[in-house]
Amino acid sequence: MRWCNIFLSLVVTAIVLTALMGCGPSSEEKVTELSYSVFFPPTHIQCQTAQTWADEIGRRTNGKVKITVYPGGTLTNAPQCYEGVVSGVSDIGMSCFAYTRGRFPLLEGLDLPLGYPNGMVATKVATEMTHKYQPAEVNDVVVLYVHAHGPGILASRKPVRQLEDLADLKVRATGLSSKIVQSLGGTPIAMSQGETYEALQKGVVDATFCPIETLKGWKQAEVINHVTETSVIGYTTAMFVVMNKDAWNRLSPEVQKVFAEVSDQWVEKHGQAWDQADREGLAYVQELQREIITLDAAQQQRWQTAVQSVLDEYVSAATEKGLPGQEFLDDLRALIAKHSEAAGQ
Repeated sequence: MRWCNIFLSLVVTAIVLTALMGCGPSSEEKVTELSYSVFFPPTHIQCQTAQTWADEIGRRTNGKVKITVYPGGTLTNAPQCYEGVVSGVSDIGMSCFAYTRGRFPLLEGLDLPLGYPNGMVATKVATEMTHKYQPAEVNDVVVLYVHAHGPGILASRKPVRQLEDLADLKVRATGLSSKIVQSLGGTPIAMSQGETYEALQKGVVDATFCPIETLKGWKQAEVINHVTETSVIGYTTAMFVVMNKDAWNRLSPEVQKVFAEVSDQWVEKHGQAWDQADREGLAYVQELQREIITLDAAQQQRWQTAVQSVLDEYVSAATEKGLPGQEFLDDLRALIAKHSEAAGQ
């Protein structure tokens, strides 16, 4: 009887060990370790969404791939992120196309003031357009997907109810939004988000162009009094998630398929995250009882007419480089309309 019990114990132990061995890669299987550079801080919802993407890759590959996320620009800062992926400083990277002006002459069009209604629409449009055109400017990486924030709005110390109220107004803006401010008659002042709170507080700038989530994320709602709802000319900032080509080619076809499938699913998750952040930003603005100004139909038309020069300049610059700027712009408008209608916007 004693020997029988010992035999049964050995059998059970063997079964348990076999099951445990099936839960992950065997000792003979090499785990592929990848680095992921993200410019968002670890507390930001987009960094958290990136982390869940990395975790899901690990889960679906049964532990064969381990992705370590480096948030807050600790591996490569935001402007260096793309080139860092190209050179192999990081295997994967997330940052903004706009942070390297002139590097992405066709994809700059994603950020144009075309009236993006929300982050979900902006994210879906940005990913579809990038995959459709596959411009040479991103041929040195593998583009996994693209996401983009909700419409930029104008947050100000003084009320802005009509175009004339922007005359000589000092507005914090960078890159493309600087051109938007100029086209509207304001004076763009370039500065980082980290500097904006104090600049608004001290009157160095009178206003800022930003997605409304920024007013909570950077607490800027504390130092403004009004928000002008300008989604009719809502611009966005498109953000890439790209992978080093050599790192990609080292993956098996089965693992590459997992990356593609998870990335396709995470497009919607990033769009949802942007919209959640915008809702929280709006709630914070309302909690602080800041005035929200809605432009009437006549003013909306005037603002759209004013920013037309920004669109024309993009098409002209792209055409000079031999790129299909007008076609890209037309497709952008059509996709925004399509996804907006589908979303009931």
